[in-house]
Amino acid sequence: MKKVLIKDDKGKEIEVDLLKFINHINKFHKTGTTIHDENGHYFTVNDNFRKRLKEMLEI
Repeated sequence: MKKVLIKDDKGKEIEVDLLKFINHINKFHKTGTTIHDENGHYFTVNDNFRKRLKEMLEI
């Protein structure tokens, strides 16, 4: 379990379990541009966002 801080669309940080978060994004937001709601925090999920998550996993 790797916990990380990511910023939502309003710039507020939220701590997430990176693997769980990426698995959810890959399952429900795999392509295109969508909005993900995580406990009231909204994230615009697009190719750039998915790329950033992948890079965080590799660190």
